[in-house]
Amino acid sequence: MKKHNQYSHLTAKERETISFPAKLLLSKRLMTGDVLDFGCGFGKDVELLKSRGINIEGYDKHYFPSYPTKKFDTIICFYVLNVLMQEEQTEVLVEISQLLKPSGKAYFAVRRDVQYEGFRNHKIYQKPTYQCNVKLDYKSIFENESCEIYEYKHYNQQIRKENIDCPFCNPDSERELILESATAYAIYDKFPVSNGHTLIIPKKHCADYFKLTFKEQSACWFILNKAKEILMANFNPDGFNIGININEPAGQTVPHVHIHLIPRYIGDVINPRGGIRNVIPGKGYYKTSD
Repeated sequence: MKKHNQYSHLTAKERETISFPAKLLLSKRLMTGDVLDFGCGFGKDVELLKSRGINIEGYDKHYFPSYPTKKFDTIICFYVLNVLMQEEQTEVLVEISQLLKPSGKAYFAVRRDVQYEGFRNHKIYQKPTYQCNVKLDYKSIFENESCEIYEYKHYNQQIRKENIDCPFCNPDSERELILESATAYAIYDKFPVSNGHTLIIPKKHCADYFKLTFKEQSACWFILNKAKEILMANFNPDGFNIGININEPAGQTVPHVHIHLIPRYIGDVINPRGGIRNVIPGKGYYKTSD
């Protein structure tokens, strides 16, 4: 069962001035193009940034619940992750990756003054609210004793010096990245066998799926489930095949783990019976006992 912090919204604060992270990003001219404040609380930053000429809108599932219908050049997410449990944090990272334009940037501000992690009663509302420390594997652009700000770009828009010959450690910047979490991402297959053929790839460079940790494996399946929802909405397939090739005798050609999520459609083959059993010719059909 997914752990959920049902009172996370009670941590939103009433303010009359622009927040510190917003001031810093504004001073560095990092809020460009269409801007989204994801988890905007009562919306004070949105109001004040608009007054300064920033083309911004806010989203908060409790206070401004109209979900964005477009992608953004800049997304800000201030002090949201600190009041969410781990699975909820991953949901936010994935959603922001989907809402960000291919060349866009997102900025996450997290608290660095959390001394007590876990649930405790809110002083005003007397409800159990949660807080935790958060570390992200993104570029840190600012840190002091109370706050750290990370800059995020899509995985395929980053330049890395490790494993430069691996196409999954250094995916083509021109290809569409479907969605991403802190440890895995999904991208359309370069040579698709069907419309929507998708690869789910862990960011860790590892050839053998069975050598991933359970947490790393779980991150891949989390992304796969999210990718399936997107494929259903965009391609409306009639079924799916899911497969992993491990080692050359099983057909693996790129020595980096990747899970194939292949949409299937009525009539795409003469007889689909047997599904993945057909990886060995002639083994797709079998007779049950009479």
